[in-house]
Amino acid sequence: MKWFVFFIAFILLSVFFISCSSTKNIEALKPTPSDGTPVVYQNKTSFIGLPVEITLKDIEKQLNKNLQGLIYNDSILDDDATEMKIWKSGTIVLSEKNDEIVSEIPLKIWAKVKYGTDFLGLNDTKEIFMDGVITLSSKVNLTNWKLYTVSRLTDYKWNQSPSILVAGKVVPITYLVNPTLSLFKKSIAKQIDKAIDETCDFKPYVLNALAEVSKPFLTHYEYETWFKLIPIEIYATAAVLQNEKITMDMGLKCTMQTMVGQEPKNSFDKSKIILKPVTRIPNKAVVAIAAVSTYKSASRVVTKNFKGQEFGSGSKKVSVQNVELWEKEGKLIIALDLQGSVNGTIYLTGYPQYNTTTKEIYFDDLNYVLNTKNVLLKSANWLLQGTVLKTIQENCRYSIAENLAEGKSSFEEYLDNYSPMKGVYVNGTINDIVFEKMEITNKAIIAFIETSGEISVKIDGID
Repeated sequence: MKWFVFFIAFILLSVFFISCSSTKNIEALKPTPSDGTPVVYQNKTSFIGLPVEITLKDIEKQLNKNLQGLIYNDSILDDDATEMKIWKSGTIVLSEKNDEIVSEIPLKIWAKVKYGTDFLGLNDTKEIFMDGVITLSSKVNLTNWKLYTVSRLTDYKWNQSPSILVAGKVVPITYLVNPTLSLFKKSIAKQIDKAIDETCDFKPYVLNALAEVSKPFLTHYEYETWFKLIPIEIYATAAVLQNEKITMDMGLKCTMQTMVGQEPKNSFDKSKIILKPVTRIPNKAVVAIAAVSTYKSASRVVTKNFKGQEFGSGSKKVSVQNVELWEKEGKLIIALDLQGSVNGTIYLTGYPQYNTTTKEIYFDDLNYVLNTKNVLLKSANWLLQGTVLKTIQENCRYSIAENLAEGKSSFEEYLDNYSPMKGVYVNGTINDIVFEKMEITNKAIIAFIETSGEISVKIDGID
């Protein structure tokens, strides 16, 4: 975390500029860290309301992509006295009228109809051929990210006259088929509904998009900072068809965190994501982030940034060889390995605090560890002067207003037509990031920050 690196820098600079001219060796007793149990902290869950929009053109594209050639085949005659095969013969065109999807579907239909009676074998079958464009009107419902339709055949236009095969010859029967087409209406509509239901499942796209945004990503190379989003549950309202698109509200319950150090593991498991139906979702995002900086990682970053640098003037110079941080009995221990006018390690202790008015991080009750005091009394007692410690404490401040603004800017990059995958676009606005509180654990310093805003998702142009 940037602010942490900078306020450690203030401590170092304060000590270096008041170092004595002659070299002195100090050997203070190192305070032992707390036990090595894992980091445990309670992070708030975040809730993101996501109005979702799916264009009819995208559904049309998916239908034409997935419905090819033979789309229905009923080869059993005896169950309902009808065999039927249906082929899609051209491009399906979708539109919207009176809150229903209107589908114009080019089809070729072959049917074998059995008629008569089985008594004494008095029955016969006829084959019927139809080629044209049928029009369906469909009530639509999007449940569990899958499109379901209930359709009825409302119109038909023949490219070729419907015909039957008689004695090996094709005989037009338009005058017979048109009045009796009601025999096929329900069957054709039912099969088209089935084909739509099977091909318009958007759940994989939603889960794949979640999988992408759940991958930990590096937010700052120099400070080895990673961001991680962990989805928990997804909520969704009923779908509404209007203005050539299907809209619905989705809600994402998740946790968010930042980590300093190595890349965190990706814990996303799409099989564990639950989609829950709800009647209403507020159109807002409430985001709580736990920014976790382990002492090991923070020590390595601070050492890397300051090791080898010299501070001071003339003969009064010291350099930092190593910096270590850890927790002891609820306080933060800062170990500074110095070389130059003062050689050895000094230990400081205090409580990191945050000033909500000035947006500054500062140390409360900053002091030398008791054993360090005793050593400095004998070898470098000038470090014990009240003015010296006061100077350290006064300078151990760092405004994080710029960092909070930078964090907001980083968020906004993912809300400006951000596309986690082809055809999925995220837009929105976010308010200022607010620092809530800070906790010290046995393994890390955890800063809790919050923000709010509005986010929307548009599905348009998926493959």
